[in-house]
Amino acid sequence: MTSSTSSPGSALTFEDKLQNYARLAVQVGLGIRPGQRVLVQAPVDTAPLARLLVREAYAAGASFVDVRWDDDDVVLARFELAPEGTFETISKWRVNAETEVAEAGGAVIAIRAANPGLLATVDAARVTAHARTLAAYRKPYTAQVMTNRLNWNLISAPVAGWAQVMFPDASAEEAISKQWDAIFAATRADQPDPVALWQTHLADLKRRRDTLTAKQYHALHFKSGETDLTVGLADSHIWGGGSADTPGGITFTANIPTEEVWTAPHRNRVDGVVVSTKPLSYNGVLVDGIRIRFEGGRVVEATATQGQDALTQMIATDEGSHRLGEVALVPHSSPISRSGLFFFNTLYDENAASHIAIGTAYRFNVAGGVDMSLEDFNAAGGNDSLVHVDWMIGSPDMNVDGLSASGEREAVMRNGEFVI
Repeated sequence: MTSSTSSPGSALTFEDKLQNYARLAVQVGLGIRPGQRVLVQAPVDTAPLARLLVREAYAAGASFVDVRWDDDDVVLARFELAPEGTFETISKWRVNAETEVAEAGGAVIAIRAANPGLLATVDAARVTAHARTLAAYRKPYTAQVMTNRLNWNLISAPVAGWAQVMFPDASAEEAISKQWDAIFAATRADQPDPVALWQTHLADLKRRRDTLTAKQYHALHFKSGETDLTVGLADSHIWGGGSADTPGGITFTANIPTEEVWTAPHRNRVDGVVVSTKPLSYNGVLVDGIRIRFEGGRVVEATATQGQDALTQMIATDEGSHRLGEVALVPHSSPISRSGLFFFNTLYDENAASHIAIGTAYRFNVAGGVDMSLEDFNAAGGNDSLVHVDWMIGSPDMNVDGLSASGEREAVMRNGEFVI
């Protein structure tokens, strides 16, 4: 952590901003209801923030707060040194902790921070074997997340390996300081009352998602550079964005920061070519220069200029990973885009550009989808998979049209900005 100095033009010290950040994550992110249990998941390098989250959660009325620690060095040691044939062994207790809290009506908050190239030199087959086994065992918990049955939240914080990837010309200490500044700015935690600012921001996102839901476009057409992609939208789709509500009426914001509105594509109606505009950090490997061609909703060709093996194995996870589960719109003028920074972290980078996600769809993006059988959800155009991987396709010259079932067009975005 950095020293307690304030940045130029700001009356807030580092400690003020960190306290703001923790309060924002608990009050706006989790929206804790008094009496709820809370699970905090955190890398050991982010312990000061995790401790603040614990205190803020208790101050908000939590009945019991527990912390599950992660460590990049421990993860790397396993993939480098463990014997072959052992990578389908997982620590079930770690997943059981999530499931136990969710089933008890509790809340889960995770600090997602890791070196984006941590596993770049590791055999991708080892990472894939572990990831598939973990995703399969974790699916009951993931299903609760994908249906908003619990209040949950993701935030991030600097760790040394990640900070120096973002700021390679800075010293280790300077890189951490610069990364904190970037995170505080992106989350508005560097402002005197970020909670109030977030309430205004969430209201704006709600207006945008309500407008798009009312349109009920049959498809969206993306055109920019090499990208020429038509994404059919699921039947009776609903746009999400900003805050959401659990069945019990708890309002929460799953991602801080968030600048996107998104919905469910139709699993059988995606056609054309799409090219990534930013690298993707997936399972500790950077994947760049992604180019995918879809026919009838399914990936039929996928290449990358970097990280080809990781991309291939991700798509090969199951049948659902050959299809899309999310399409999201983000204005090029979003604060994260304006910063000019690439975070090498999807939580941030997906809020700098419009994006799509390979894999499972959120059930709440289809009317009645939360209570549908899997067969009915798929029939409506939804998709199911062990993975959900967002990657960025937006750019300052991206145009997006909404298409009616009869083929009529309406401009949705021009040159990366909303026009509706």
